[in-house]
Amino acid sequence: MTTVVTPVLPTADALRTRVRDALAAVGATVPLGAPGSEGLPASTPITGDVLFSVPQASAADADAAVAAAAEAFSTWRTTPAPVRGALVARLGQLLVEHKTALATLVTIEAGKINSEALGEVQEMIDICEFAVGLSRQLYGRTIASERPGHRLMENWHPLGVVGVITAFNFPVAVWAWNTAIALVCGDTVVWKPSELTPLTAVACQALLERACADVGAPAAVGRLVLGEREVGEKLVDDPRVALVSATGSVRMGREVGPRVAARFGRALLELGGNNAAIVTPAADLDLAVRGIVFSAAGTAGQRCTTLRRLIVHSSVADELVSRIVAAYKQLPVGDPFADRTLVGPLIHTASYRDMVLALQQATAEGGTVLGGERVDVGDEGAFYVTPAVVRMPAQSAVVHKETFAPILYVMTYETLDEAIALNNAVPQGLSSSIFTLDMREAERFLAADGSDCGIANVNIGTSGAEIGGAFGGEKETGGGRESGSDSWKAYMRRATNTVNYSTELPLAQGVHFG
Repeated sequence: MTTVVTPVLPTADALRTRVRDALAAVGATVPLGAPGSEGLPASTPITGDVLFSVPQASAADADAAVAAAAEAFSTWRTTPAPVRGALVARLGQLLVEHKTALATLVTIEAGKINSEALGEVQEMIDICEFAVGLSRQLYGRTIASERPGHRLMENWHPLGVVGVITAFNFPVAVWAWNTAIALVCGDTVVWKPSELTPLTAVACQALLERACADVGAPAAVGRLVLGEREVGEKLVDDPRVALVSATGSVRMGREVGPRVAARFGRALLELGGNNAAIVTPAADLDLAVRGIVFSAAGTAGQRCTTLRRLIVHSSVADELVSRIVAAYKQLPVGDPFADRTLVGPLIHTASYRDMVLALQQATAEGGTVLGGERVDVGDEGAFYVTPAVVRMPAQSAVVHKETFAPILYVMTYETLDEAIALNNAVPQGLSSSIFTLDMREAERFLAADGSDCGIANVNIGTSGAEIGGAFGGEKETGGGRESGSDSWKAYMRRATNTVNYSTELPLAQGVHFG
């Protein structure tokens, strides 16, 4: 597939200068070592180079961070919720002031195009605004009691230390989803970011510490630990960590969930997504193409909500595929800082390897591949590809597997029941959508026997969720919910209270004892 390549990539030295400038702008003072020196390597997928090394936490450092957060919780939990909200409000203001600097780091470490990086920081700002309002709306309820002279009610209380483990593809937004909500709920946070994105984490931590200083909040309400597996394991296994919110692969979730459950902690898991869109004969194809192309090719296919399966009615499949292929040919691939670029790099060589293997498997299973070639950008260490469209038989194994790359498998159907069954046939259950102007088809898709995903959309793609709704999925996606709606309840504990204001002591259910 022919493609448009945007201008030559920036040099590693130019990217180092941008990193230093961005960190200075947010007030981060982390020591930056030379590539190859002791510490955690800070790399960029733009060129494939290691830019710096940064100090790496040990298991002992993680233990100290949890201890500090646990101590801070003892006072933070009794701080009035609107006062806690003031901290998050200040954090949101700082994010507005430093939006460009933070987005620069997101682009350098995650490879997102500038527009998507700015959008991710805006998502942080939005969740801060949501959480500030929430700080005055942590409502309980009064329940009718069967006993005269009694009041039955529910209250919500802070939970404890929240361990947040995030993935590379949303290096700052997912931290903000958890942190903004946890802080207004009265919890404290210890954050272990992806080892692929330490610089963005350092910048976020600097802004949080500044916000704490500005409003007089305890500095230890938010702690950062940079490291690899052993650091994350410390958060998973530590009984002082009341909730572990972990974003990553299904494989990671299979380890985290049972280990947290074994110590009777709580886990909030956001795992894989093998998302599908159904396109019916009643669809507006112009609208569908726009929604499909962004969902499938945005972030180089490296979103958990990326569109990976397209289930199209046989009567419109050929036309739709030809339109998508034509659109893909117009997507500029290359330097994510360039204004025209729409598809940046894959995160690393393993992602490219997985993409190649998936396309080889698709071909072996009877698929026809269009696109998916590596793009020559003049740097062997960076991995840029054209998005791939693959016509597949409906019952192939490869479409049941999530590959974090821009691969769109296309299958056809004859009846809506068949299409919904294909949508639900994979083990993951994060996001889904249907393109149709037929109200009955749309409502059927949203019904209890329709899509089995945590997110089900009509006439938009599978990616690009707003913060106002609860985000998360079912089945192997983990069942967690973050961000908006009543997701705050995951960060608090519920207490049921009965108050007897009478002079009698009746028992419930008419029990007599005496």
